[in-house]
Parts: sequence; C-alpha cells; structure tokens
Amino acid sequence: MELAHSLLLNEDALAQITEAKRPVFIFEWLRFLDKVLVAANKVTVDVKEKQKKLVEQLTGLISSAPGPPTRKLLAKNLATLYSIGDTFTVFQTLDKCNDIIKSKDDTPAYLPTKLAAVACVGAFYEKMGRMLGSSFPDTINNLLKALKSAESQGRGEILLSLQKVLSGLGGAAASCHRDIYKNARSLLTDRSMAVRCAVAKCLLELQNEAVFMWTTELENVATLCFKALEGSNYGVRVAVSKLLGTVMATALMPKQAAVMRQNVKRATLEEVLELMATGFLRGGSGFLKSGGEMLKGGASVSREVRVGVTQAYVVFVTTLGGQWLERNFATFLSHVLDLVSHPRATQTHVEAVYSRRCVSFMLRATLGGLLGEKAQIAAGKEICQAISKQMRAAGAADVSASQHVMVCALKELGSLVQSLSATASPLIQEPSIGLLETVTSVLLHPSMAARLAAAWCLRCVAVALPYQLTPLLDRCAERINNLKSSPEAVSGYSFAMAALLGGVHQCPLGIPHSKGKLVVSIAEDLLRTAAQNSRLSLQRTQAGWLLLGALMTLGPSLVRYHLPKMLLLWRNVFPRSQKELEAEKARGDSFTWQVTLEGRAGALCAMRSFVAHCPELLTEDVIRRLMTPIECAMTMIVPAIIKVHGAHLKASAAMVRLRLYDILALLPPKTYEGSFNALLRELVAEFTLTDNSANTTTSLLRSLCHYDDSVLMGSWLQETDHKSIEDQPNSASGSGALEHDPSSIYLRVPVGEAIPGPLPLGVSVIDASVALFGVVFPHLFVHCRLQMLDHFAECIKQAKGVRQQAVQLNIFTAVLSALKGLAENKSTLGPEEVRKSALALVMGALDNPNPILRCAAGEALGRMAQVVGEATFIARMAQYSFDKLKSARDVVSRTGHSLALGCLHRYVGGIGSGQHLKTSVSILLALAQDGSSHEVQTWALHSLALIVDSSGPMYRGYVEPTLSLVLTLLLTVPPSHTEVHQCLGRCLGALITTVGPELQGNGATISTIRSSCLVGCAIMQDHSDSLVQAAAISCLQQLHMFAPRHVNLSSLVPCLCVHLCSSHLLLRRAAVACLRQLAQREAAEVCEYAMSLAKRAGDNLNITETGLEGVLFGMLDRETDRKLCSDIHDTLGHMLSSLAVEKLSHWLKLCKDVLAATTEVGGAVTFEMGKDEEDSEKKDEMDDDIMFTALGEENKTKPSVAPRWVTRVFAADCLCRIILLCENADKTHFDLAAARSAQAKNPKGDLLVLHLSDLIRMAFMAATDHSNQLRMAGLQALEDIIKKFASVPEPEFPGHVILEQYQANVGAALRPAFSPDTPSDITAKACQVCSTWIGSGVVSDLNDLRRVHNLLLSSLDKVQAGKGSSSQLYSESATTMEKLAVLKAWAEVRMKTLLTPDDEDDLGTDVLPPDSLITLVQPELPSLSRLWLAMLQDYALLTLPAEFSSQLPPDGGAFYTPETIDTARLHYRNSWAPVLHAVALWLSSTGFGGAEESEEPPAPSRAPGLPQGVSATTKTFEELVKDRMHLMLGVSIEFLCFPRPEEPIEHVMSCLQALCTLLDSPCAKTHIAEDQLLAVELLNVLHRLLLTRDPPAVQLQVTAVVQETIRAALDHLRQQRTSQGQEVEGGEKDSQSTLGEGGDTGELLPGKSLVFAAMELLVFILVRHLPQLNTRVKESPSHVPLRPQRLPEESARLVANTVSILAELPSLCSPAGSMTILPTVLFLITGVLRETAVKTGDNSVPLPVSAALQGIKTIITSPLARVESRDACYPLLSACWDRLQSRPDMDEVSMLTAITLFLLSASNEIVGVTVLQKGCMDRFRNGLNSSDPWVQARCYQLLLSVFQHSSRALSTPYIHALAPLMVEKLKAVECSRPGTAAELQAVQEGIRVLENLVGMGEEQNRVQLLALLVPTLISYLLDENAISSAPQVSKGLHDFALQNLMRIGPLYPAAFKTVIGAAPELKTRLESAIRANQASSKAKAAARQAQPAVQAAPTIKLKTSFF
Repeated sequence: MELAHSLLLNEDALAQITEAKRPVFIFEWLRFLDKVLVAANKVTVDVKEKQKKLVEQLTGLISSAPGPPTRKLLAKNLATLYSIGDTFTVFQTLDKCNDIIKSKDDTPAYLPTKLAAVACVGAFYEKMGRMLGSSFPDTINNLLKALKSAESQGRGEILLSLQKVLSGLGGAAASCHRDIYKNARSLLTDRSMAVRCAVAKCLLELQNEAVFMWTTELENVATLCFKALEGSNYGVRVAVSKLLGTVMATALMPKQAAVMRQNVKRATLEEVLELMATGFLRGGSGFLKSGGEMLKGGASVSREVRVGVTQAYVVFVTTLGGQWLERNFATFLSHVLDLVSHPRATQTHVEAVYSRRCVSFMLRATLGGLLGEKAQIAAGKEICQAISKQMRAAGAADVSASQHVMVCALKELGSLVQSLSATASPLIQEPSIGLLETVTSVLLHPSMAARLAAAWCLRCVAVALPYQLTPLLDRCAERINNLKSSPEAVSGYSFAMAALLGGVHQCPLGIPHSKGKLVVSIAEDLLRTAAQNSRLSLQRTQAGWLLLGALMTLGPSLVRYHLPKMLLLWRNVFPRSQKELEAEKARGDSFTWQVTLEGRAGALCAMRSFVAHCPELLTEDVIRRLMTPIECAMTMIVPAIIKVHGAHLKASAAMVRLRLYDILALLPPKTYEGSFNALLRELVAEFTLTDNSANTTTSLLRSLCHYDDSVLMGSWLQETDHKSIEDQPNSASGSGALEHDPSSIYLRVPVGEAIPGPLPLGVSVIDASVALFGVVFPHLFVHCRLQMLDHFAECIKQAKGVRQQAVQLNIFTAVLSALKGLAENKSTLGPEEVRKSALALVMGALDNPNPILRCAAGEALGRMAQVVGEATFIARMAQYSFDKLKSARDVVSRTGHSLALGCLHRYVGGIGSGQHLKTSVSILLALAQDGSSHEVQTWALHSLALIVDSSGPMYRGYVEPTLSLVLTLLLTVPPSHTEVHQCLGRCLGALITTVGPELQGNGATISTIRSSCLVGCAIMQDHSDSLVQAAAISCLQQLHMFAPRHVNLSSLVPCLCVHLCSSHLLLRRAAVACLRQLAQREAAEVCEYAMSLAKRAGDNLNITETGLEGVLFGMLDRETDRKLCSDIHDTLGHMLSSLAVEKLSHWLKLCKDVLAATTEVGGAVTFEMGKDEEDSEKKDEMDDDIMFTALGEENKTKPSVAPRWVTRVFAADCLCRIILLCENADKTHFDLAAARSAQAKNPKGDLLVLHLSDLIRMAFMAATDHSNQLRMAGLQALEDIIKKFASVPEPEFPGHVILEQYQANVGAALRPAFSPDTPSDITAKACQVCSTWIGSGVVSDLNDLRRVHNLLLSSLDKVQAGKGSSSQLYSESATTMEKLAVLKAWAEVRMKTLLTPDDEDDLGTDVLPPDSLITLVQPELPSLSRLWLAMLQDYALLTLPAEFSSQLPPDGGAFYTPETIDTARLHYRNSWAPVLHAVALWLSSTGFGGAEESEEPPAPSRAPGLPQGVSATTKTFEELVKDRMHLMLGVSIEFLCFPRPEEPIEHVMSCLQALCTLLDSPCAKTHIAEDQLLAVELLNVLHRLLLTRDPPAVQLQVTAVVQETIRAALDHLRQQRTSQGQEVEGGEKDSQSTLGEGGDTGELLPGKSLVFAAMELLVFILVRHLPQLNTRVKESPSHVPLRPQRLPEESARLVANTVSILAELPSLCSPAGSMTILPTVLFLITGVLRETAVKTGDNSVPLPVSAALQGIKTIITSPLARVESRDACYPLLSACWDRLQSRPDMDEVSMLTAITLFLLSASNEIVGVTVLQKGCMDRFRNGLNSSDPWVQARCYQLLLSVFQHSSRALSTPYIHALAPLMVEKLKAVECSRPGTAAELQAVQEGIRVLENLVGMGEEQNRVQLLALLVPTLISYLLDENAISSAPQVSKGLHDFALQNLMRIGPLYPAAFKTVIGAAPELKTRLESAIRANQASSKAKAAARQAQPAVQAAPTIKLKTSFF
C-alpha cells in the first residue's frame, strides 16, 4: 500500500501485483492524490511539472472500468487538478468524456467506463462552473440523450451529474432548465427507487434557479411528487418530501435574486397549504380536474403518500424557519387540524389513527424543535383556543370529525407542557388562557377518544407542574360526585383521575396519603351504584375498576391499607363456584352480560395492575386468594353467550381474555398448573385465528427477532427521526391509540414513547396470548408440547393464501416466544420426536417468500440449537442447510438457509459450532459474490457478520480472505444497493473486533489488514447513504479503540462534526458515540481539529468560536433521542474533565451563555460562516444570485432557539463540576492574592477566583429560574461556591473575605425558595444553603445575617405548626423532608457556633466572634431542643429492625406518618447526624435539660401538636437523664455498628463529636461509668469503626471519645474509693483494696472488662501507625528494620493521644489488675518512645515523645506503683530500661529524659539497684561527652534535676560519679571558647549545675566547691584589650561569667574571699574585668542589651513540663 503513496501512479508496482488487488491499489493512490491536491490548493511546482502525465494517467483510468467509489474519487481528482493547475487541456478531456457517453456500446462490461465519464463531466462543472463557458448546452443535451436510453444505474449517475452541472453553473444554465425539467420529471415515478431519489435531488438543485418550477409548474410539481411517493421506500420519501417542501416554501417566499430577475407572482399561504392538503387527503390521484377517478369512489390514500406529504410539511415549515412559524402558527395549526377533521382522512378507524399520528408528527417536529420556550407558550395558547372552538362546535358538528381534531390538539398540548416542564407555569396560571378549564371541559366530550386525550393532557400538566396534581385530583373527585348521573362525566373524570394517579410516580414529591382513601371511596361508590341505573351501569363499572387499577400504581405503601377491601371486591365480581357459573349462563340479557363482562375485565385489569406494581404484597396467601377469581375467569366459557346474545359482545369477551392473559403472564406459572389444558386451548385458538375470520397478525414478531437483523427486516426505521410515522407503511404497530385500551392511561409509558399507544384489541389479544404461551410452554409435559407443534403444522397446512401468511406469522411468533422462554428457564426442548416436529415446522419456513418469516425461522433455528444443546443435533441442522445451499438456485431458499447458518453460530457460539466454521465460511463467501441477486448478497454477508462476531478468535484464520472479499465488494457493488453496503459495514466491524489489539502490531500481515480496514472505512465514509456512513464511523471507532495511533483524527473529527448536523438520527448517534470515545482519551485534540474546521469555512456548519462544545450544547436543545443525549452529556463531561481547568474562561462562558438565555428567545446567535474563502476564482465572479442562495442551508433550518431548561440544568451541573475540577487541580484557584500575582506573571493563566462574580451570577440565575430542576441545580452550585470560597480573604481589605460583597445576591437567590408555593425539595435544599452561609463565617455583622436567618426562622414556625395543619399539595413524606431539612439546618448553625476563635485566625482580627452566632440560635433553643429530641426519637424508632415493627407507634412519629414510613426513613437518614450533635451540645450545656426542667412542668417535653408518646406522668430528673442518655447512645451505637458505605464521613464525625460532647457532662459520665457493659460495648463498636474507616480525623475523634469514657470510669472509681475511705495516706496497702478492675486475681475478662476493650482499640491504633511495635512483624523473615522516622502531623497527634490514654489505664485497675496490664502498657509506651524519638532539626520534641514521657511519669507516680511491692516492679522497669537502651540510633535527649523521669519518680528501692545505676550513669556520661551542644545542655538540665532530688540516697551516687566529669568539661572551655549560641548555652547550663551543687554543699565543704567554680568562671573572662575584637558569643560568655561572679561573691562572702585570696592572678583578672565594666558606661549599655540577647538564645523549654 505504501507504494501507492506517490504523486504519479506507480505503474511498475501496479503491474507486479495480482489482478484482484489492483482496484484497491488504484483506489489507495487516488485517495493519496486527493489529499495532496486538496492540501496544495494553489498549484505547486511539483504538480505543474507532472500535470500532463497525471491527466494522462487519470483519463486512462476512466476507460479501465472503475468501480463506483473509484469513479467518484477519480472525477473529483481530475476536477481538482484542473481547478488548481493549467486548464488548457480541459476541453479535450471533456470531449473525450462526451464521446464515451455518446458511444453506442451497451454491453454491461462497458457500463463502468460510461459511468466514470458521466461522473467526470459532473465533477468538472461542479468545480469549475462557468470557466467551461459555452460548452454546457452540448454537454447537457448529450447527457439528456443518454438518459433516455440508459438502464437504471446509468440513469441515476446521469441525474447526479446533471445536479452537479446545475450547481456549478447556477443561473447561467437557464436556457437548458426546461429541457432538464421535462426529461427528469417523468423519471420521478421510475421503478427503481434509487433513480427516484436521484431525480428528486436533481430537481431540488434545479428549483434554486428555475423560477417556473415554483410558479407556473407548481401544481404539476406537487402532483409529480405525490405520484413519486406511491410505493416508495424511506429513502425516496425523504428525498421527495425535501423537494416538495422546499419548492412550496420557495413559492411562498421566493429567493430574492430570482425575483429581481423576473416579475414573479408569489403564491399565497392558502394556495400552498391547499396544494399540500390534496396530497395528504387524495394522494397522487390527481385533482378534481381529472374528475373521472374521483367520482369512482373514495379509495383511501396510500399510506406511503400520506407519510411522505407529512414529512414535506415539516420540511416546508423548517425551511421557512422558526420566526415564520411564530408569526403564522394560527394559520398553520388550523390548517393541520382541518386535515384530520376531513372525512377522507378518517374513512376507517385505523386510517383515522394513522392520520392523527401524521398530524401529531407535523406539530411535534415543527413546534417542538423550531420554537423557543416563549414562542412555545404562545403556541400553547393558540392550541387552547382551537380546542375551545372545537368544543363549542362539538354539539352541532359531526362528533367523529371533531374527536380527531381534539385528540391531535390535546396530545400536542400535553407534549408541549411536558417538554416545557415547570417553565410552562405562565401557560397554566394565566386566566385569560384558561388552559385547565379548556382541557377539563373536553372530559365531557361525547367521544371516548377525546376524553382520554384530555385526561392524558392533564397527566402531562401534573407531571410538568406537580403542584397541580393534588388540586386537579380534588377537582375531578368533586365533579364525579356532583355529576354522577352523566355517563360522559363519569367516564371522563374517572379517566382524568386515573391518568393523574398514573403520573404520580413521575412526581418525586408524591400526593397526600388521604387521596388514596378518596379514590377508593369513589370507586367503591361507583361500583356499588352501577346496578341502580341501567343508563349508567356500563360507565360506572368501567370507571370504578379503572380507578382501582390506577390506585395500584401508587405502590405497596399505600395499597397495603386497602388490600383486604380489594380482595373482597375481586371475589364478589366472579361466581364463587362451578355451580353458580353454570347457573348464571342461563340468566341475563345481552346488556347485563355486557356490563358483567366489562366488570370482570375491569377487575382482572385492576388485579394485573396490583401484581405489577405491588410485588412486595404478593404473599402466598394473597396469591391464593387472587387465584379464586382468576380460575373462575379461566373456566368462564364465553362463546356460548355470544351465540345467544349476539356478536356485539365479542369485544367485551375479548377484553376479558386479554386481561386474563395479561395477569397470568405476571404470576408464577406454578400457581395455575391445574388449568393449563383449558388455558392452552384458548391461547392456541387465539393466535391460530381459529374463531377469528379476520387475518389479524401479532405485532411481536419484530421484537422477538434479534435486534441485529433489522437490516433484513427494515426495522431500522424505528431508529429514525420519523419513527412515529414510518411505522405506518410497514406494520400494524403504527396504529396504536389510547382508546384501544383505557387502562394504558395510568400505566408507565414505554421507554422512548411520548404517549402510550396500545394496539387495537384484536392485535393486543393475540400479542398477549403469544406472550403467555412463551411463559407456559417451558412448564408443559412433553406430550403436550408435541401435540401443540403438530397442531401448528396442521393449521398452516389448512390455511390458504393471505390467511396462511397471517397464521404462519402468529405461530412463528409463538414458537419463538416459547423457545425464548425455554432458554430463560434453562430447560431443554424435549426428546427426539418433539425436536423433529419443531424442526419440520421451522425448516418449512426457511424458504417462505415473506422475508420476515424467513428471519423468524432462522432465529427459531438458532434458539432451538441453543435449548437442545447437542452437537449431533446442531451438526444435522447445519448439514441440511449446507446441502440446500449447494443445490438451490432460487433466491428465497438461498437467503433463508444462509441466515440459518448465521443464527446457528450466533446462538451456539464459536466453540459449539467450531467444526462447521470452515464450510459455513466458504459457502457464504461464495454466495456473497453472487452479483446477480443483491438480496442473496445481503443475507449472506449478514450471516457472515454473525459468524465472525460469534466465533471470536477462532475466526482469525479466515480474516484475510473475508477482508479481501469485503473490499472487492465495496469497490464494485453499485451504491444504490445500500443494504449490501450496510452488511459489508457490519462484516468489517466484526473483523476489526476479531483481530482486536493485534492491530497495533507492525508485522507485514497486520499492516496489510490494517490498511485494508482503513480503505474499507474510507469507501464507506464516502457513500451517499447515511446508514453506511454510520457503519463506517463505528468501524473507525473500533479501530481507534484497538490501534489509536493509526486513526487519523485530523480527518475523522471534522467528518464527525459535519455529521452532527445530519438529518439522519442514526448517523448523528454514531458520530456522537465516536466523539464520546475520542473525547475520553484525546479531548484536547478533538476540540482543536473541530476548531480548525470552523476556520476552514465553506462547510456550512454550526461550529463557531464556541467550538465543538458549543455545537454539542446546541444539540442538547434539539435532540430528543435518549441514547444520543446521554452520549452528548458524556462527551461534554469528558471534555470538561480534561480541558475545563486549562480553558477556564471558555468553559465558564459556555455555561454562562446557556444559563443566561433564560430570558429572550434567540439568545444564542449562530454565527454565519463565510462561504467565500473556498476558492478565489469563484470569489471574483460572485454575483447577486450566489449571494442570495442562503435559504436552503443549515443556518436557517435550525434557527437559534434559546437553550431549553434541560440544557440549562446540565450547564448548571457542569458549573459544579468545574469548581470541583479546579479544587483538585490547584489551590491557587481559591486564593485571590495568589491568583492576581499569578495573572500578572502570566496574563494567559486563568484562575477560578477571578471569575467569582460570574459564578455567583450563574448560580443566582439558575436558583431563581422557573424550572424546578434548574433551581435545585442552582442552589447546589451556590452551596458549592460558598463552601469553596468562604475562607478566601480579600487582599485589599484585610480581615474581610471575598464573598462578603455578594451577600445581597445570596440572600436574593435564597428568598424565593422559602415562598409558600415552593416545592418541599427546593425548600429543603435552600435550608441547607442557608446553614452553610450562616456557618461559613463570611458575614461578620449580625444585622446582615438577619436576612438569611429570618428565612430559617419562618421555616421553623412551619415546623412547629405540627402535623396536618396546612393544606397539603404533596405527600406527607415531602413535608417530613422539608421539616427535617429545617431542623438539620438549625442544628448545623448550632454546631457552627462551637468554632472557637482560634479556628478563625486566618480570617483576620475583626471577624465576628462565633459567640455572637449563638445569639441567633439562643432564643430558639428551648423549642428547637424539643423538636430535635422528638426527631431523634422518631429516627431511633425507624431504625429498629423489621421484627420490632409492632413497637412503632400506630399514628406515626413527630414528623412522619405511618403510611410514608419507607420514604421517611431516607429523609431521617440524611439529617439525623447534625441533629444528634446539636442535642448533645444542648444536653451538656444545660446539664441534661436540668435548667429547662425547673422552669417547665416536668412533663416529657414535646412540641405542640406532636403526639404524646409517653403518658404525661411526671418523670424524675434521673429517669429523664436515663431516657435521653439511652436515646443518644442508642442512636450513636446503632449507627457506628454498621455505618452504611454510602453514609458521608461527616455523619461519622458528627456522631463521634456528639458522643464526645455528651460524655463531657457529669450526668452522662456517671451514667456510662455505672453501666460498665455499655461502656465496653461503646469501645467495641469504636474499635470496629476504626477497622472500616480510615481518615485520620475519624481516628482522632475516636480517641477523644475513648478518653472521655476512660475518664468517666476513673472519676467514678475515685468516688467509690473515697466513699469507702480505702485510700490510706502514705500509700499503705489496705487488705480490702480490690476496688477497680481485676479485683484480687488481676484477671480481666474480655467482653466485660473496660480496660481490656480500651487496650484492644488502642493497640490497634498504635500498630496501625507504628507497625514496628508488632513483634510478629519483626519476626517475619521479610521484615526490614525501619529507621525511626518523623510521623506525619495527624498520625503523631493520634499516637500521642493513644499513649496518654494508655497511661491512665492502670489507674482503673485494682493493684492486681494493674500488674496484669502494666507490662503491656510499658512495653507499648517505651516502644513508642523508641520508634518516635528522632532527632529533629529544630530540636523540638515530637508529640508522641512528650506524650510517652508524660505517660511514663503518670505510671511511675501513680499510687499503685508505690503500693506495689518492689519485687513486682523491678523486673518491669529493668525490662523497659533494656528496651530503651537496645536502640543505638535513638534520640539521646528523649532517652535521658526518660531515665531522669525514672530516677525522679520511682521509689528508692528500685533506684538503688546497681545494674540500673551503672546503666544510667553511662548514659549521662555519653550525654556529657556528646559532640552536640544541644544534647550537652539538655543533659546538664536533667542532671540538675537529679542532683536536686530530695532523696540524698538517689542523688549522691550520681553526684559522685558525674560531677568530676562536668568540672573537667567546663574547665576545658577556657581553651576552646564557644563558637555558637547553642554551645554557649551548654556552658551556661553546666555552670548552673555547679552553682547549685555549691548551694547544696555543707558549709564546711563550701570552700572546696567554690574552688572548683570560681576559677572556672574567671577563666571565662576576656582581657580588656581583647573584649572589643572578640566575637559576639565569646563576649556573651565573658558577661555571663562576670555577672555570676558578682552574684556569688555576696552569697558566700567568707568562702569567696578565701578562694580569691589563695590565687592572686585570679584576683587581678577579676578586678580588671570589673573595672572595665564600670569604666565604660557604653559597655554597660551594651551589656544590658547583650544580656537579653543571650537569654534569647534557645533556652530549652519542653512543651510539657515533666518535673
């Protein structure tokens, strides 16, 4: 392939490759050439030199019979070459082409050459237009002549060329326009569909310039189009409707250029619409002029024509644009509604339904897509007026006509309101429109269809505006009661109520529970009174059951209450016994039977609704009671009654059967096994049409066949934008309408449908019977199955002609349904004879002429293989098809059996069918090359794709031959056979998947495979059919997944962007799906390439400077397809994640533009693309008529509509995501000062904080919108902004924060959410935002906070009002949600008042002290605390397990009602945690409400209106404390036992903080200490929490709770000891001293012992953070000893807390107990000391170290340690000692401190032990000899404390051992004076020790001691000459020594004199120094300054003083 990449065709290389590969090589060269030429644009030297040779090569290729893609590319290259190079040989080439076209050779072999020449001519004119001057008349005549004699492929190609010629020449070709028109129009009814499409495209081009087409010839063009639509396929309908619509639009608003040239008479709107209407109503049969036909009778219009004209209407309006529609909507609406009221459109019921669908489609497609929200509201007004006008006329006019108008208008009104959602409120609220009155008035319309449509419309209103739901229900209930005697009223209002109840599930806030009771009572009343009045009995019966069925959709929580009554009603409708059943047959007339049957159908329908919507209530007992009436219904034999009473009962009887089948399909088949026989008789009779003279077919067959087979069955039409009308020409499924089954008004609408469309009763019954057959079949005995299958074969044999087809279709659907049921039940088909019978049935259909039946047979064969699952059976089936395919020559059997092979592989999988793979593939490859029948090719290729798909890697060996076949076919099959190309696309995609990741490789074979795939994709991308293009995109998408480097995004992305505007849904879907995948990995590149497309103008595309993102946002407004929208959301999401932080302004502007468009329509302006840069030649000659041709292009067809609410909600969500992304990216985004400096350095840099005002504005716009969803999103964004920016300081005003300036906006955004008519969920969210705002500390002035605070106050009043005080719109759980949100918000504010000022240091000084926040909460606390307690009580009850449900109060709790208990649980779960914390704060601050109790009567405090849970007996304060304590602990422990993974970590924190706060209060301490098991349980739960939750904050909080618990126990123990007076002074051990854990024995019981529980938990924390402590770790062979290291800040705090708690534990034990745990405790503490005592740079003491030292002190000084015998303690301490010594690299200071603590705290017996003493002295010696001055200094300090110890026995040995060494060290200083401040300090500390020793000495020894000290000090003095030059530190030493001497002299005068006197040289030095000191006052000053300086040298202060 690489050889093909050269400018000239490499002819040598071409000659060397095989014949088969040459076309591919040539195509690849043409592709390369195309890229080069397009890129060159202007001619390069290279091209110029080789142009002649190139032209030769290219023209040579024309006559080499190129295939369709090759000829297209060839023509394009030649034209491009001439347009950028020299043009002098162009006429020569043109003549050559014309000669080829004129040639008389008509052989098929010469055809490709002719077609290539035709293509070249078209391309020349398209590219060069008028440069070809006057040659065009000859060319055009030549083409027209050829057109007359050409076959269909030639006709198509010539017409496309003519289209190009016309587009290139524009107005210049006017002289030939008539000729072209005359020749082309006759071909509009050509038998080849491809030719019809080509003519339509050619005429569409022609009408741009040929004025006559839309003036004098307008009617003829219309008639032609109508004729062209007859017998058309989808492609033709799209093309012709585009032509018709555009011509009509042009006739109405002509192109200005043409108007200027000729004086044109414009058509009026009435004329144009009249013309279109003729097509809709009369089809292509001509107009009244051709009178004869019209008089012959009213054969109805063919459906194809009607659908085509419908599409033309849409094109017509779209072309004229949204603004035109806005101005002329009234005319358009009345015209369209007149269409449905015309008797010709509604000759039969089915026709009427189809016509209605068409009209609805017209309205939806224009009104829904072209108008913005404001214009839509205006349109809604018009529709209302049309409805009321019809209602006024309804009495007089014909009911049947008016009903269809009503249905269309109401359906559109409903869709309109639903799409507008809450934005539609102006439409509903404005009294002048009176929408609700108008719609409700239709509920009394005489026609049922109109009443149902009105009910549906009301349901849409209620779903869009949920606050209307309850009032509408009430109004309907009231009307039913008042108008009981009018049949229409009963029927209409019951429809409306049922519809409203069915809409409840779409309204999350629900309806009040009482409405259920209301509905039941109305329904009961209707059923009871049905028999009283025969005129009304039918309607009342139907209405009653309809309401009960609708009630069931409200779900189990409501139905549970009415179930007993329902079961009774159901039982009473049916006879109780067989005898009664027999008796009733003899009675009654036809009317009573009709009522009875309707009643029974209704009852069964309500049952079915019950089973479907309340599965939780289906206990065995309930099913048993339901079966009684159901079994009766099964045995009720109806035909006999129909015989007696007449055929009009047939429909009612069918309805009963339908309902019966429906409910049985939902129940487990085991429950009705006994009735299988009778049931099967009915079912089979149903779908084999035994008693049915009509040939009704089921609608399920398509859905039971495999989705992938859509290409064979044409069901892909379901995936187009026209799916709602394209059903019509193809199946009965298009004929759905509400009146076929009123119960569908309350059922859920199937996904993807706008409105339920149940099928006609006849079809529905067959569908239901087929579905039920599939459910029952797997449970049948073998002989039954056999009987069935034989019976089916017999039925097919009996029937003839059309009927046979119908019966066969139904039977096949049933068999497929049965096989599917077997596969789902994992059961088998049965023994040999059953298989044989089934196989015979299926094989017979494989060669049925009906393709759908062949599809079904193939599918059935595959499924049989699946359920039989035996290799021999599969082999037999495969072999049968092989033989058939080898011998058969007819198309039908070849297609059927090739599909059979594909299906076998599909269902058995690669492994099961591996042995047949080779044969299958070879046969299918052969069939795929059968050029004579494209149908065979299609089916063979489709099967091949199935095999490739299912074989997976086993197919790898066949990839190359298959791929080369695919390429060959792509290059040769004519493009008009789109199905073949679609299947080739499927094959290519499957092959790419098979090769998979191997595609990345570089081997020769892989490279060839890869380039073949790319060539295949390129051919399909260039195909004219959008489905093929979609296949190409999905192939490229797969290639990109496996080999991303080889897919060229620079060409793919622009191509995808172009497809985003395609008119084909499938293509748009494929493009977006592909973009979604690309954006996941390479979002930046994708956006870049899309922008480059915007710069390369000429593609009339919507890409403007907002880039691809802007286009996608725009698509969200237009697209309704779910899959497409979700892919767009994902694509934008991926782009946002990878680009938003870098291109912040761009994305924020995007969101802002979308959100800002809430006001005016047409807010987003599409920017015109300049179409002139395309090529300069054209620019030079640009004249009027080019300038005015903009009408048909994209920019007008999709007028800019302001973004709709759904898109705005998405934009608001994007805003929140951007904030989150910025937070994760860089903290500078939230720091104004840093952001400004960063921006100064890099002006391009973009930081979020600089856009704060925009963020606030966007959140404000969203939060105050009409749409509720948008308000929620806006409030969420506001909350995020407050949280993230609350602490950002304002650099210009220190002490203020940046958000302060926006407080007005925040207040204004929140206020509307608290208005009384706001839905509860929004108010709840707003409360959340309020508490965030108040607690954020942004506003420092209380008066400013008042605004928001008052909003919360107003809500609090609502909460205090209690239950049931206000009129309810929503369900009780909505009220619960709102109230709890308010209480939660208050609780959060209360918690924020806790923040101590030092948390807020960073905000500056004049922040309001948090205490002032308390002034906001304080006044409300008494009432709040009551409400909070009540809420916690509710929560506690609701968290009880199900088995305690009997303990729940029958009338609900303070804030929930028993009916809504399930939903209420969720709301409580969201809000209990902050409330728990707030209650804990309140309890501990008021001493468990003691303060409150004194003021109030001590009744249990409840809010007014709250139920009295406890009888109002007075409780003692103790009991109250106990109750509250149990409540608080119960809630906390229940939660902490098992916090659900989805619970936010904040809840865990709140709960722990609450516990901490609670245990702070004395009452709580006593309570938990007295109940030790409770405390143990608490610790166990906390331990478990630590195992599951990691964050350090949680662990810290846990240690705090543990500490509180231990302290509580300690306090309690101390009290006990004091009260028993057992602790005797002096630490003498009393014999009864067994208080505390461990008693006499010292045994601690796990599970009962608090100490044990605490140890477990603390050890866990220590080992988690210091794994080295775990001895097992050390023993493991893989253990590498870790160096002690500095723990992270949080871990250090944790370990420190843990150690300090550990140290307190021994005090909780009795002496024996403490001996049990002391070893462990000391082991851990010393371990912590060893592991964390690391030398730090700044010599600070790490937290764990100080805690460990403090802990050691605690233990040693505890009374127990003293009491305990020396024998016990000694080994312990010496063990610790060894342990501490064992680590050589430990920080010496910590070590020495520990030793000192031992020495100072321990008892004398221990300290005197020789071994210990020696070790300690060695350590101190090392310390003194240390090279680190800091260690020396610390060592001196510690020694001082040892020396000063009160017990001389302790200090003396140390003084003797260490003093000499000290003196030596200090003496040595004279020679090496200190050089640093630290060294100086060491010396000073040493001198202090000496001084103290002097002081301690006896009087008689003082002289000797001074004789050591004074000379040392004097030696430090400097010579007076040296002072000035000495360094600062040295001077410091001098001054220190002098001062000390001056101080010592007066202290010990006698001894001092003696010492000085003994050494005269000392005296002189001292005197000279003193003199120097006094003489220089300067020096004095200096000394005074130096003194503090020296003192400021680092004196060592431990954080904690240990001594």
